[in-house]
Amino acid sequence: MTGAERSARRVAFDVLEAVRASDAYANLLLPQRIARAGLNGQDAAFATELCYGALRGLGYYDAVVALLSSRPLERIDPAVLDVLRLGLHQLLGARVPPHAAVDETVSLARAVAGRSTTGFVNGILRTAAREGRERLRERVLASARDEDERLALEHSHPRWIVAALRGALARHGRADEIADLLAADNLPPRVTAVALPGLAERADLCEPTALSPLGAVLAAGRPDAVPAIAAGRARVQDEGSQLAALALSRARPVVAGERWLDLCAGPGGKAALLGAEAARGGASLVANELVPARAGLVERAVATIEPRPVVRTGDGRDVGAREPAAYDRVLLDAPCTGLGALRRRPESRWRRTPEDVPALVALQRELLASAAAAVRPGGLVAYITCSPLPEETLGVVADAPALGLAPVDTAAMLDALTGAALGTPGEHCVQLWPHAHGTDAMFVQLLERA
Repeated sequence: MTGAERSARRVAFDVLEAVRASDAYANLLLPQRIARAGLNGQDAAFATELCYGALRGLGYYDAVVALLSSRPLERIDPAVLDVLRLGLHQLLGARVPPHAAVDETVSLARAVAGRSTTGFVNGILRTAAREGRERLRERVLASARDEDERLALEHSHPRWIVAALRGALARHGRADEIADLLAADNLPPRVTAVALPGLAERADLCEPTALSPLGAVLAAGRPDAVPAIAAGRARVQDEGSQLAALALSRARPVVAGERWLDLCAGPGGKAALLGAEAARGGASLVANELVPARAGLVERAVATIEPRPVVRTGDGRDVGAREPAAYDRVLLDAPCTGLGALRRRPESRWRRTPEDVPALVALQRELLASAAAAVRPGGLVAYITCSPLPEETLGVVADAPALGLAPVDTAAMLDALTGAALGTPGEHCVQLWPHAHGTDAMFVQLLERA
């Protein structure tokens, strides 16, 4: 085993520990740790696979540990449990040769938790290797008390999320697709980018995406090695997020002099795309963000666009009162549970709880009321979430008529833009799904101010 491969395992462990102990975000921390360790190519990819694989499979791997250990999980040192998650992913998910997975994980346990832990780690992993994937799977799933618990164990999601996603699918006529959705959450997403209009073309990137007219699928490797991305003329962005922004910018022809608002703009991906679209049509964009650090990310995201969008810091809930009927188009990418992006942020499934939902829904409703007040009569609001939960989507836009907003047939608009049938029959909204569309589970509803 090379030193770089050992470093990859240590990098993966350090990120898992930071996610557990400090609520770090793996997608932000992992690239920093890979660069600090000097990992490149296959070793960087190995560290990424170990880290994300262990986070996605955490619930299942913990169930395996509970099955094979004489100690309850709560009595296992948290660092040792992280080591076991990494080792089990190598054995059961990454197809690392068993002897390498066991020996190197035992060495990692010795380095991070002391020699006294090695016998315990060695015993669990050797038993897992001897039992094999299929036998362990059978034993773990046999403990389930009902179908939702079985799916939660098999696909490594909290049970409440399984039930919530099942309900969301059913609301859009897809009740029998729950297993497909959960499986898609555990597949590494392809890396897609958007060519900012007026600054880049899809030909500057790679293979075109199927849905977004500005999107491209990037080849393996570092995205910042693509010249257009390094120069800020294109950005890494999920195809669903591209469509959500384009729903607003291309719903109708742009009239020179229009004023657009991104109400909750951080970290800036949709603001960059909207800013480029606005600039091309002679409109202007204001990007509002509550958190100063995130406003800084927005500044960097729009830095290449001329004329430069105005980036400011403020509470989106106050904008409607401060600037009534001031904007022609308003994008509300509302703070939400983020359950539509579990492919990209696997730790989110273990952090969110059902108790988070009511407070977020209340915030979403306040923000929609502000957006309704900020848009002029005849103007458009795009309500967007990266969550498919009906409480955060259909339940919030149900407030629209009382706010003077009427639904626009978003499905017909995006179907025409993409050449695909994205909407659910009988609904004006569009709900995207990872398993059906290859995107994050973005919800998009256009609304017009009466």
